[in-house]
Amino acid sequence: MIYSLEKVNEMAEGDEDFVLSVVSVFLEEVPEDLTALEDAIDRKDFEQVYKLAHKIKPNVDLLGMEQTRAIALEIETLGKNESNLEQIEGKFPLLKKDIEQVIAELKSDFDL
Repeated sequence: MIYSLEKVNEMAEGDEDFVLSVVSVFLEEVPEDLTALEDAIDRKDFEQVYKLAHKIKPNVDLLGMEQTRAIALEIETLGKNESNLEQIEGKFPLLKKDIEQVIAELKSDFDL
């Protein structure tokens, strides 16, 4: 398991509905953002690459995905400079793999 609900549980203070809502929002928003990020990379739209990586970062951080957060931060930072496309293209598959794995785990763990 590459995610942890520790931060979410601290915030929830025992409210299982809150935990479920955080997981549901993750499952709704992050796959769309990931697809949009992949499209932005394909289009070499660096501003969108920056914005989408920035948007993904707190979502993966909330689920304790430290390595994934670091990759999103790297992509976000690289998106500020148009000469970094090759590096972005090299890091994106790692981000995608981690997020897709967590999506599958969350759906399984929460019977969604």
